[in-house]
Amino acid sequence: MAQQLADRSPAGGPGFGFVGRRRELARVLEAVRHEPAVVLIEGEAGIGKSRLIREAVLALAAEGRPVLTGLCHPLREPIPFGPVTDALREAGPWLPPVARIPPTAGALAPLLPDLADHLPPPPPHPGDAPAERQLRIQAVRSLLAAIGRVVLVIDDLHWADLATRELLLVLARDMPAPLSLVLAYRPQDLSPGEHVLGSAYRRPPELAGATIQLHPLLEHDVADLAGAALGPDSSPPLVRALFRRSEGLPLVVEEDLLTLVEREPRDPAALATDLHRTPVPAALRETIGERLAGLPEESAALVDAAAVLAVPAAEALLAAVAEIAPERSTEALALALQARALRESGPDRYAFRHVLARQVAYERVPAPIRTRLHRRAIEVLRAHTPPPLVQIAHHLQAVGDRDGWLATAEAAARQAVEVDDLGTAAGLLRQLLEQDDLPAALRSWSALALARMVVDVADAADSTRILGRILADPRLPGPDRGEIRLGLGLLLVNQGQDRAGFREIERSVEELADRPSRAVRAMVALAIDEKRDASAWLDRAERTERQGGCDEPARASIRAARLNLLAREGDPAVWPLLDELPRGCEDPEVRRHTVRALYNVGDLAIELGHDRRAGELLDEAIDLGRRALAPKIEGYILIDRLRLELLAGRWAGLEERMAALARDYPDLVMAEEERRLAGGLMAAARGEWARALEHFGVVAETREKEFTTTPALRAATGAVGVLLARKEPERAWAVAEPALAELRRVRAWPRGTGLVAVAVEAALARGDRKGAQGLVAEAEQGLRGRDAPAATAELLLAQGLLALGSDDAAAVRCFEAARDTWQRIGRPYHEALAAERLAGPLAAAEPDRAAAELAAAAETFDELGATSDLARCQHALRELSQPRTTGRGRRGYGRQLSPRERQVAEFLAQGLGNQEIAQALFLSPRTVEHHVAHVLEKLDVSRKDVRARLARGD
Repeated sequence: MAQQLADRSPAGGPGFGFVGRRRELARVLEAVRHEPAVVLIEGEAGIGKSRLIREAVLALAAEGRPVLTGLCHPLREPIPFGPVTDALREAGPWLPPVARIPPTAGALAPLLPDLADHLPPPPPHPGDAPAERQLRIQAVRSLLAAIGRVVLVIDDLHWADLATRELLLVLARDMPAPLSLVLAYRPQDLSPGEHVLGSAYRRPPELAGATIQLHPLLEHDVADLAGAALGPDSSPPLVRALFRRSEGLPLVVEEDLLTLVEREPRDPAALATDLHRTPVPAALRETIGERLAGLPEESAALVDAAAVLAVPAAEALLAAVAEIAPERSTEALALALQARALRESGPDRYAFRHVLARQVAYERVPAPIRTRLHRRAIEVLRAHTPPPLVQIAHHLQAVGDRDGWLATAEAAARQAVEVDDLGTAAGLLRQLLEQDDLPAALRSWSALALARMVVDVADAADSTRILGRILADPRLPGPDRGEIRLGLGLLLVNQGQDRAGFREIERSVEELADRPSRAVRAMVALAIDEKRDASAWLDRAERTERQGGCDEPARASIRAARLNLLAREGDPAVWPLLDELPRGCEDPEVRRHTVRALYNVGDLAIELGHDRRAGELLDEAIDLGRRALAPKIEGYILIDRLRLELLAGRWAGLEERMAALARDYPDLVMAEEERRLAGGLMAAARGEWARALEHFGVVAETREKEFTTTPALRAATGAVGVLLARKEPERAWAVAEPALAELRRVRAWPRGTGLVAVAVEAALARGDRKGAQGLVAEAEQGLRGRDAPAATAELLLAQGLLALGSDDAAAVRCFEAARDTWQRIGRPYHEALAAERLAGPLAAAEPDRAAAELAAAAETFDELGATSDLARCQHALRELSQPRTTGRGRRGYGRQLSPRERQVAEFLAQGLGNQEIAQALFLSPRTVEHHVAHVLEKLDVSRKDVRARLARGD
């Protein structure tokens, strides 16, 4: 994997972490810890085999396990057994006394002069080469067996000599009991039919081990590396450029980042643009160059043609461009594939393994020959029916025919727009609009086309920059300016949730007076802003539509907006209207409005508490969205799907999945927002209150920019809950009060954010019963006639809190109804919280029933990993003098941590003090002191080292 940047960059520079290979590292360590074992690590040059080995060696060394490492080299005449004897030279510290080493090991003394005094004397020379080789194989096996639990690592085994491979094959088939072998190699650099161990090898069933194939990094892994290297200069466009260029190859990412790190001054906006000028890493260039250098003439010509074509191509096309007769091209192509210069990328489609291999091959072609091949490609491609205009434009640009490129690129863009190929169209349009002297008519058409599709395509940053620059042109006609401004505003709102976009959209309404369909689209967009009078803008859009002149997409946008508004208000009329959406309409823009309607109502259905219906709508939206070529909506849908997993209690690994999704969709503010909200909820459930408040605080800070209010209200709800758990009612109310004002202003009563219940609890905690009663009355009024199960459950909780102490029977009925409502919705965590509430008023009159409710809640908290909630339930059970919920008797744990000690250790790892741990686990500080002492003693670490010790996982 990625090498430490500090090893190869100026002192004090940032460092790369170990990313994207945690699972593979765990597999290596798991195998070698159950010796004997054989682990094979496969991967192409630069994929990270050596870094994975390095991390494994560090982990094993930390355990005190002997690790011997040998490296093969690309020598013309490799030294027999060289990598193994190099590894054994480091064995001195682990060698037993000479008397305990078998005599056969003495055959290694001449090869290991530094260890000769620690080895038996050499046995008599056998007299012939085969016997000598056999004696040394036996000597290596005897010495490794004498060392004990040793791990022998050999890297770059594809360069090993035959004797070394035979030795390793013998060891792998007849393994000394305490030995583990870790062998890394490039399958691509073995000859056809060649086996890495010389002969076919199948691991015996009695041996542990694994075959690990390393694959390229994912984009979020590249984002982690870029963030570590460049800090604030890293950006989503740069990460995408790094990922596209490297195709996830760690070596390339590292080298590119090293180049960018050394560049001064750094211009973050220019880094992504300049990346294509960064040279291919030398090590990768040399590896690819070696493969290309030995190709026969006609095979090399086909590879040159493939480099010029730059896309996967059929054999016939490669042969035509290379001007090789069909009867000779098959054999020449087979040799190119055999040498791994090309690969089969599909049926009768051949290409390079990655884009940088193509770049190396392209640069090796002499300039005059490159130009001739580009011209030949133009001639051949123009004969196709229909001609591939995008490819032809590329070749025209390569030969410097600007007029030809401009005409062909325009034709290709118009063709892509016509067939609704938004991704291709947007890329071509951005290329055209980057031209300073573009003809006015073409510039206007291109800008309008890009503005109309920009919400549904990627590369938001580039599109924002280009549209903003075009708007600055005073020569732009008013209606065109309105359309371009609308596109820019929609981009800012939908991708970045930036309120500045609404200002642009509102300005566009008057500019679009002569284009009613586009004006309606602007009014509909303004209707989604909760901080405006949404219904007024939607009514205006409907009046404009009734006046005539609007197309079907405009009418579809109004229909989608009306559904959104009805769902936002919890109006039950929304559900039958959903069935009237034109799902089968052939118009692509109408289909995209249908997708948005399904998504928006599905998203709001989660807030209303219709979780199952939300899942169905989101599933339908993602399926229709793929058919309607609306890729950006998929990111939003995937975010909501993870939110549904959170609510359904599927918490295992959820934070990691949400973090990965946020990295996969860096342009979507919602992805990071939902990650924070989910992380805050789960941290609060575990008693990690400082972390929870940090998550909620980050979301709350974005309140002014957002056009939806519920994320900020959910963040306030979470923060109030944490502050109440910390017995800070005044601070809790200080957070709740402005959030309540916002809730009232936008009339968000039907959308169950949880704020009403925690605000009532905060008001009661500070002695403001009248304020709590008033709030409950407001919520009752706001929910009258609304279809909002989640808000209804929260209102029942608030009513139960009000009834506590004065009418416990009423409190029981409210809490019981709330619990049952959460159960019907399908939210086990909320159901458990309501059951815990229910136990309170039951405790005096029906202690057995109270204990049953607490036990059920505790079981759910335990399954979710909600350690603080579980501890609170267990404390309440002890108060009822009931048995512990686990049903297990106390037992000794020896040197292992008990479950309670494990909880304490995890809090210590987060940096919590004893008082905070006591509060989170409902224990006395004195009890926590005892647990902390046991944890530190069992782990044999100081308090500051607990986190590192737990991370080792042993």
